[in-house]
Amino acid sequence: MKNTKKYKKRRLFITMAAMVLILVAVVIYVEGRLKDETELPPTAEEPVNEEPVEEVPDIENPVDEVPGGENKDNENENPAEKPQEPSTPVDINMVEDPAAIDALVNKKNNLSSTYVPEDLVKLEGIPTVLENPEINQLRETAYIALKDMFQAAADEEGYELHARSGYRSYGTQKDLYNSYVKNHGQAAADKYSAKPGQSEHQTGLSMDITCAAMNFQLDDTFGNTDEGKWVSENAHRFGFIVRYPKNKEDITGYFYEPWHIRYLGVELATKVYESGLTLEEYMESNM
Repeated sequence: MKNTKKYKKRRLFITMAAMVLILVAVVIYVEGRLKDETELPPTAEEPVNEEPVEEVPDIENPVDEVPGGENKDNENENPAEKPQEPSTPVDINMVEDPAAIDALVNKKNNLSSTYVPEDLVKLEGIPTVLENPEINQLRETAYIALKDMFQAAADEEGYELHARSGYRSYGTQKDLYNSYVKNHGQAAADKYSAKPGQSEHQTGLSMDITCAAMNFQLDDTFGNTDEGKWVSENAHRFGFIVRYPKNKEDITGYFYEPWHIRYLGVELATKVYESGLTLEEYMESNM
């Protein structure tokens, strides 16, 4: 009888101990769940503080000036991934009279790093695209001619042309060229951007132009717009030529740029236009 009572007490003790352990486990589990919920990350609806991204200013929005269009090699490829082309040594000549209206500036004829035109003026009364004050300049004679051309385009056809990039200093061109190299590789950069000292923009006689139909960007499809066709057919009337024509890359050193015009004066510009030659070809045949 005594053994039976001891056995019952032992079973009761074991049962109670088991219940206590179960209760403790339940309490621990509930507390853990509550703690996990309070430590969950904020939901998508809750604001999360982020450090501001530092904006890197560009010299002249060079990314926008990488031309697109029909005359690119493998246009769907990333230029930075193209193999580097071996550079061919060329004889570099310094332009003797950089202030001359007919000065020939290219990969063989370079301007001094110190050359700055003395008669630069601010573009006034002309629609512009970018705010950089340096590039909103031209030499006075080219500025007057550009203003007349823009007005004629508006009066004759209702076209509104915009000036995007005029004078660039040697230093600005250096930064722009290096930006092209960094983003697209040197081989691609050499086809679209002039090295410092080799840019016509440094003469203060060249302007990149665009229009609303191009979203004010630079692209060789500008040549297919009504505005681009008008410029191609009429620029010489005001002393300008389209400096880098189509299918002349092996002569000019650059791809087709219907937006890039160069001031030569009405007489010379008309002769070059009517000859159908590039400025290099015309100069060589008339030396």
